[in-house]
This record gives sequence, C-alpha cells and structure tokens, in this order.
Amino acid sequence: MSAAEDYADPIQAPGTDEREWRAWDGWDRMAEYVLPTAGRVVVVAAHPDDEVLGVGGSLALLAAAGVALTVVSVTDGEGSHPGSTRLTPARLAELRAGELRDALAELGAPQAEIVRLRLPDTEVARHEERLTDELTALLSDAVLCLAPWTRDVHGDHEAAGRAALAASRTASVPCRLYPVWLWHWGRPGDAGVPWRRAGRIVLPPGIQTRKRAAVDRFVTQTRPLGDAPQDAAVLPPHELAHHLRGWEVVFG
Repeated sequence: MSAAEDYADPIQAPGTDEREWRAWDGWDRMAEYVLPTAGRVVVVAAHPDDEVLGVGGSLALLAAAGVALTVVSVTDGEGSHPGSTRLTPARLAELRAGELRDALAELGAPQAEIVRLRLPDTEVARHEERLTDELTALLSDAVLCLAPWTRDVHGDHEAAGRAALAASRTASVPCRLYPVWLWHWGRPGDAGVPWRRAGRIVLPPGIQTRKRAAVDRFVTQTRPLGDAPQDAAVLPPHELAHHLRGWEVVFG
C-alpha cells in the first residue's frame, strides 16, 4: 500500500518515514550493481540535483575510478518555486546550474562535462522526441547511461527516463534508472515496484561524506528562499534523509 494513495499528487503527501525504509529487510536481497571502471558514463537528470540525490555516490565512485562523466541537465529546474517573488525563474535557473557545478566538485568530478538542454521545467514530456534525439547523439561511445526511473511519479522524471531508454537502445548502450521520489511516496516491498530488477550500489564512508557535501550545495532546494509558504524548501531534512543512506539503487 502506498503512503500517498489518498492524494491526487503523491509527491505532496506526507511521505514514508526514512526509519521505515532503513528497517526493511529487502536491501540484502538486492544484487550488487557493478559500476564501470573505464570509459564515459552519461548521467541524465530532469532537474539539477536529481542526479546527485539519486546517484551522487555512484558519480563519486565513477570519478574516483577515472571514468569520464557527461551530466545532462534536461531542464534548468526553473520551476521549483513557481509562486516565489524572491527569485525569477531565470535567476533560479542560473543558481541551480551553479549549484550543480559546485556539487560535482564535492563529488570529486570538477571536470565533468555538463550539458544544459534547457527544456521547459514541468513540460519535458512535450519535448520527448527531441530529447531522445539529443541523448542519442550524446550517448555515442558511452559505456553506460544513468537516468531517472520511468515510474517515479513525476512527469519530468518519467519523460526523461523514457527518452534515455529509447536513446540507449538506439545507441546500444546499457541504461540503468535511478529513483528519486519513490522513497517519498512508496513503501518497502510495494508490489508495483520492480524490486527483482533492482541493483544496490554500496557507498563507502568517504563517498557518503562526499555525497552529503554535494547535496548541501543545492541551497535553493534544501533551504527556504524566504518566509512565505511558496518559498519553502523543496527538500527538507526528512526528505533528504532518503538520499543520504550508505547505498543507492538502480533499476535494470
């Protein structure tokens, strides 16, 4: 049973407490997912911060192994605070782009290539064909694509994931999908989640520290822009707790 089944928008529901996830006995049943140690990995994010929340520790591991990283920001995340009078969407976009650069440096990947596609926030599905073409070109010679899960219950995440899967098939590149909002609206063992296709990536303590520092760089998302309700933090501490575990999960 989903924690958000009575809400029209599950992301606006109170969400599942991280203690419930930590207590779940399903983690040990997940197969280990082995990251590549050479080549180039393309990481797709619907908004700047998705990639760090979902697979930031994996990015740190890849960077430490000398793997080249191409990070694709599908949108600039300019729509995260639609009612705010503190920041214009254009200013928010630039701030979030800077936060991503700083976060990648915290992960040990300051040389990562960042590609900003600047599709409109909340409207990625309307541009899915174009996105697929863009990603197909970017995946040339890549060894892996990491992209948002196609059932994350966020329209931009799901569209980005579908486009990444289609592009990966065309480019003959393996693709793994990382969840972001699943940990909020889902519950351990949810029947609708493909746990048998899940792979777990264990993060050593030093990598966990890097990820936490990287997440902290997203100030526009983790701290209020102001006192008004529309300026509230998108990712308060109880939400961030889902993304600061000692492991990450990808679906095959």
